[in-house]
Amino acid sequence: MNDASKTIHQQITDAVEHSTPLRISAGNSKTFYGNHIDAQNLSLAEHHGITEYHPSELVVTVRSGTKLCDLEAELKSNNQMLGFEPPQHDAETTIGGVIASGLSGPRRATCGAARDFVLGTTIINGRAEKCRFGGQVMKNVAGYDASRLMVGAQGTLGVILDVSIKILPVNETEISLQLTTDAGTAIKHIQQWIMQGLPSSASCIFKDTLYLRLGSTHSAVKQSLQTINSVFDSTEIDNAFWSQIKNQTHDFFQNTEKLWRCSHQPTTERYGDDTTDNQLIEWGGALRWVKQEADLHAAAASHQGHATRYPLNSSDGTTTDIFQPLQAGILKLHKNLKQAFDPANIFNPGRLYSDL
Repeated sequence: MNDASKTIHQQITDAVEHSTPLRISAGNSKTFYGNHIDAQNLSLAEHHGITEYHPSELVVTVRSGTKLCDLEAELKSNNQMLGFEPPQHDAETTIGGVIASGLSGPRRATCGAARDFVLGTTIINGRAEKCRFGGQVMKNVAGYDASRLMVGAQGTLGVILDVSIKILPVNETEISLQLTTDAGTAIKHIQQWIMQGLPSSASCIFKDTLYLRLGSTHSAVKQSLQTINSVFDSTEIDNAFWSQIKNQTHDFFQNTEKLWRCSHQPTTERYGDDTTDNQLIEWGGALRWVKQEADLHAAAASHQGHATRYPLNSSDGTTTDIFQPLQAGILKLHKNLKQAFDPANIFNPGRLYSDL
């Protein structure tokens, strides 16, 4: 252990001994994403650094307090990247927060989610025990893959000390296009292009405009561009557009007081306010950002999907129960996992759901 991890371990040990709840933090860029926690702060900000990086093996192991921008800069120097393209809400965003929240960006639909790239984790559980799950290679497991259980758990199962992540090489060529079409037509063509093998790495539909990113070899991108232009008149735009979507800095995200993040099957019909100004669609139709005053949990459930309140940049703790309510069977599984990892409910109590 380094000095920072020893301090963290001691604070957890003391908290367990005295049954003191802990609020896990580092960059504090995602305080809006979950219920407010009134507890003693446990900061991981000083526990940072890349501990192992093997570019030829496409794997990196990094401490949880490492800033996302620092990790991505190191990967970029070797023409590599995080395949799930996580959002960076500000300069203090850390890789631990990225994994704990489980959020993925524009590339998720074609490359996979954050959970798909986690190979192993080291955590401290609610008994103050240091545990290592997984490793640095892909392998089949029986039962729960405990390292991936940490993805999206918001720290409720344990404190992530480090994580090993599969990485990807940067595409040889990547271009972004803009073309005019309605959402229904855009989604239909995106699905068709994917079936044809076009290397689409991101899509966004807003105000009857489809934004599409292609990434692969130069020849594959050139051929795909010809296929698209045989149907639409497209205009090439700067690839920087996707940073605005990934980091939620696009104009659409300026007012997020009533913003919802909804996920379901790509072909699901629109719901909520159908105004094009109030919806932004990603992942070929599977992710929809909706500005709607009404509660969308029930609407999402009726479409076999999920809706999450997304009060971006709000840290006042006034928004509660933002996540899709769990069905009884799933809730029981969550409670069993919480009992197994954190029986005294030390870590981020109520962060995900008030009764967890």
